[in-house]
Amino acid sequence: MAIRRSDLDARQRAALDAAPLLSRLAPADRGLLLDRVEYLRLAPGVRVHGDADAGRHLDLIAEGRAVCRREQLAVRHLGPGDHYGELSPLGERHLGEQVTSEGPLLVARISPALFDELERQAPSLALQLALAAADGLGQELARLSGDLATGLRGRSAPRARTIRAAVLGHVREVATGTRLRDILPARHDGALVVAGLLNSRPASLHTPVYTDSAVAPLTMAHWEGRQVYAQSVGLLLLEAALAEAPQLRVRMGPSRGVIQVVQVEGPPGGAPPDLAARLHAAMASHAATDAPFRVEYWATDEARAWFAERGWTDAAELLRLRRPSTVRLVSCGRCYALFMGPLVPSTGLLTGFTLEPHPDGLALGLGPEDPRSRGPHLATADRPDRDGGMVREHQRWLRSMELQSVGAFSERCIDGRVSQIIRVAEGFHEKQIGRMADHIAAARERVRVISIAGPSSSGKSTFIKRLTVQLQIDGVNPVALSLDDYYVEREKNPRDRRGEWDFEALEALDLELLQDHVRRLLAGETIRTASYDFKTGHSHPAGGPELQLRAGDVLMLEGIHGLNPRLLDGIPRPGEHFRIFVHPATTLPFDRLTRVSATDLRLLRRIVRDRHQRGYRAADNIARWPSVQAGEREHIFPFQAEADLVFDSSLVYEPAVLKIYAERYLLEVPPDHAAYPTAHRLRHLVERFVSIHPDHVPPTSLLREFIGGSGFEY
Repeated sequence: MAIRRSDLDARQRAALDAAPLLSRLAPADRGLLLDRVEYLRLAPGVRVHGDADAGRHLDLIAEGRAVCRREQLAVRHLGPGDHYGELSPLGERHLGEQVTSEGPLLVARISPALFDELERQAPSLALQLALAAADGLGQELARLSGDLATGLRGRSAPRARTIRAAVLGHVREVATGTRLRDILPARHDGALVVAGLLNSRPASLHTPVYTDSAVAPLTMAHWEGRQVYAQSVGLLLLEAALAEAPQLRVRMGPSRGVIQVVQVEGPPGGAPPDLAARLHAAMASHAATDAPFRVEYWATDEARAWFAERGWTDAAELLRLRRPSTVRLVSCGRCYALFMGPLVPSTGLLTGFTLEPHPDGLALGLGPEDPRSRGPHLATADRPDRDGGMVREHQRWLRSMELQSVGAFSERCIDGRVSQIIRVAEGFHEKQIGRMADHIAAARERVRVISIAGPSSSGKSTFIKRLTVQLQIDGVNPVALSLDDYYVEREKNPRDRRGEWDFEALEALDLELLQDHVRRLLAGETIRTASYDFKTGHSHPAGGPELQLRAGDVLMLEGIHGLNPRLLDGIPRPGEHFRIFVHPATTLPFDRLTRVSATDLRLLRRIVRDRHQRGYRAADNIARWPSVQAGEREHIFPFQAEADLVFDSSLVYEPAVLKIYAERYLLEVPPDHAAYPTAHRLRHLVERFVSIHPDHVPPTSLLREFIGGSGFEY
């Protein structure tokens, strides 16, 4: 906001009169200059100078404080009388600094146009101003040289002046210390570049390169890039919530397809009805300032105390067990969170995000940059997921046992309560499965078919066996029929957009044969089922065992398409078909920004199972995972709302057990493999858990499906 010089008070005038930059000027010349500058009031906590402003203005601070950073490190604090910025007519060079206001700022702005005017109308004044700017620049360079010498005292070997960066197949020679954002394009193959891969490790675009390196862009088209963007938007939301609604506890909840649930807690009366609109406006305003995302090194004890004072008990509990004396925190203003990986360089890259009311709080969408927004919509603000009561009950017992974060869980493990946590978690699963069986048994006169579906590594196999036991206790005998036995001949299998076999498509099944068999079974006939040879790709329409439904039997279908209405095309009459969806839904947060992803949990299960039991390498599993997810988003999750019941297959303690195996299997991924960025991130994820030995896991546990030793035969 612009004001006039006459509006300044005596203290503000005195600060400008005493500014070192104006010390060479005679009082009359100083008055002439200060009568012509532009006076601006700048908001607190925003970027007031950065790369985009190079050469455009020079600001003198009349009131307030700011911090100057280079490569995200605070190099000096600025107060009344100090200046920042540079003017292109003076030949000043931008050194990559970012200046952020610590509170409200009042500045006197000298623009290139004003300096040109002074050169024509008051050349003596312009010369004195130029000499003062040159003198200040010389002092700044001397100070930087001293700081550099201090920083290099532990390093006697000099760095090379240039390094070689291999970028997308081309080798470039760049100055040592060049940032990734200056090496990589803003977009690659049409997708926004959100971070870089520096020797296969994800790194912020702020990161300087000091040695010969392989450099590649990490874009929104890659699922690791999408996570970088999502984390950045999440932190922007928390920053907006701190400014707009500090009385509320806002935290990022689970991902639900193209949206992320935002959980909101607060004083009696709840959140205001216009909260979504207010927070969205605050997010857009802060994004427009192009504030930098900073990574700061804090003493661990200092960070723990900071989080505890502000009610972030989850972060404080996690830091209590941290061995290193320092910890990295991230911020784009006044809100801090634990560093869990690189973020975008500044808020200006975050555009088009959405924030709407949701039954569980708010629904945050990433906008048009999100590649998932161009696919099937899995869950939206007006069509939430169907996890229902089980997830809410799961969260209730976690609260009752004070297990609401990864840090709290680790505390309970150290206290010696591991066995009790496992017993309660397994008992909760058994109780829920028993309730489902009772529900089906109560409708035994109607229910003829039970379909069970879920994404990869959701635990369907063990769930089916445990449900079978509970149904038989209730006098209901399930007869299993696997959809995997009804694949068409390999050459008839449809292909995906990349020309590869699409085994997740409904058209990959011989629906005509399957539907004929189901009709005949429901009519009381005996049939010989189909079978499929996955090695040869041949289907055998009558190659399976004989089946017949007797009195009291129900047909149990298992496969990824179990919820798709087209599967049986209305063959069971209304009320005869009961559908169950199985997936891990409940995970623990690290802090208000980051939690264990249910997708990461399933991937860890799959990596451990396939390496431990089938000999498949983690690298191959990770490389295959994007296509698995794409198939799930297209063929499984869109039909989740068709489920009559949802089983939450997550176990609060399982990451601590999977860690025993996953750490070694993930280390087997070579640094030059495309799977390395994900393997690197998953290693850091499991490192934050206290290990639990697998011997504690009961043989009937769903977790045994992945670590081995199950009491059920597979």
